[in-house]
Amino acid sequence: MTAITPTKPEISGVLIIDKPAAHTSHDVVARVRKILHQRSVGHFGTLDPFATGVLPVSIGKATRFAQFYLKSRKAYEGTMRFGFSTDTYDLTGEATSDAVPAAPEASVLEEHFRAFTGRLLQMPPPYSAKRVGGVRAYQLARQHKPVNLTAVEVEIYAMELLSLDGDQVRFAVECSGGTYVRSLAHDLGQKLGCGAHLTSLRRTAVAEFRENLAVTLERLQEAVDQENVESCIVRMESLLPDCPELLVRGREETSVRHGHTFELAQALRPGRGGAPGVAPVPSLLKILGSERRLIAVARHVSGAIYHPNLVLV
Repeated sequence: MTAITPTKPEISGVLIIDKPAAHTSHDVVARVRKILHQRSVGHFGTLDPFATGVLPVSIGKATRFAQFYLKSRKAYEGTMRFGFSTDTYDLTGEATSDAVPAAPEASVLEEHFRAFTGRLLQMPPPYSAKRVGGVRAYQLARQHKPVNLTAVEVEIYAMELLSLDGDQVRFAVECSGGTYVRSLAHDLGQKLGCGAHLTSLRRTAVAEFRENLAVTLERLQEAVDQENVESCIVRMESLLPDCPELLVRGREETSVRHGHTFELAQALRPGRGGAPGVAPVPSLLKILGSERRLIAVARHVSGAIYHPNLVLV
């Protein structure tokens, strides 16, 4: 009789991976898939190959949470060099302007940083994953074909000058999802009339996922070898920490698990006991079952009506 090897239980949650340079986000996902022996692995927001830092990698049922994180707030620290621009807007590309002496003053940079703060229309780099007629922009750029991209609205919440050394500028930026920091460097170079490009970039946060909790791929492998992988994983119940929770039991739990729309009890409705319109209606609710495990995320429909559009069965 052939012995049956027991299958490993599925893991669900998020790994905050410290992505190394020269690895694509897809490379990291493939490596995590191999380390954990799990097929269902994804990520919450691509990092350029030359960039390092926070890459939230979703495991198991958590892969379905990407819809809540791809446009979330992100934070970076990086270095830009002034003096010439490149076709990729970073150090991996070919120069697109003649090198000129450049030593921007701190006061001038800070003034431009303030001007870039707020909502603005940003043109993505030609070497990007944006699609043009169904084709990735970088594929067209590599073939020296026209890349007709459309500017998109992004928001820069804060931009800070960290240090200045000749033509090298260290900075920190907090921005909305979809922002290209490479484009920020390129556009600043255009504004100053001397060209600029990124020479380093490290992501320090994506939503609630912070750099201080990030683990390397090597550390993840060690945790698996020590049968302690749970120490590296953010549990499902900890996701969307700003989202209100609703505990359901019995028939209510069964109904939610079947994806049925429900109405909040009068006592749970926002603004009860206060002036009308004072408390905002939450757009999302985390639904916990009788064992206080996350079973669904419900989206607001109207009034006190919610629909569990993400059910974790």
